[in-house]
Amino acid sequence: MADAREINPLLKQVLELGPPLVFFLIYLRIRDNTYEMAGTEYSGFIVATLIFVPIILIAMAVLWALTGKLSRMQIFTAFMVIFFGALTAWFNDERFFKMKTSIVYGVFALLLGIGLLRGQSWLAYVLSDAVPMRHEGWMILTRRLCAMFATLAIANEVIWRTMSTDAWVKIETFGFPIAMMVFIFLQFAALQEHMISEDDEDADPDPQT
Repeated sequence: MADAREINPLLKQVLELGPPLVFFLIYLRIRDNTYEMAGTEYSGFIVATLIFVPIILIAMAVLWALTGKLSRMQIFTAFMVIFFGALTAWFNDERFFKMKTSIVYGVFALLLGIGLLRGQSWLAYVLSDAVPMRHEGWMILTRRLCAMFATLAIANEVIWRTMSTDAWVKIETFGFPIAMMVFIFLQFAALQEHMISEDDEDADPDPQT
């Protein structure tokens, strides 16, 4: 995008990671309360979910205003939050918002898997400009990340179906993101031999995309 702009990395992290943390703090504050709206009682969890939707929209609007761009992943995640947040409120059932995480991770795993079946790394298509790496390295990383997303989707299903809401909120806010960050850090460290240096001018990070 021609008018894309760079912003302070710390501010970018606050806009991307801040909304889930705000949701967590709001949930802790009101989790034991019930609220009546239009003759219907809602739990603290559902009210926190309803508050979370405009918060993430505002954060994305600010990010777009400052950078001039939003990633497909950010747009998709925001859509899922809005869609499942609406279902949660409409049916007054917190399970919809909890299963949202499984569907998001599952869709990511499915998309990466489709690319792998075609002999391609769609991950490279998205990230190769930021992370120069040879095609073989992208294929390895894509296979591993596909498996990671599938594992997180299954883990989320097990957690929200078998554990308390408190446990799910904590794992959703901190456990899954930390697991993903550690996993990606370890993968890039392990794939250093596939990285393209400035001297490798003719290297193609993914010739099939």
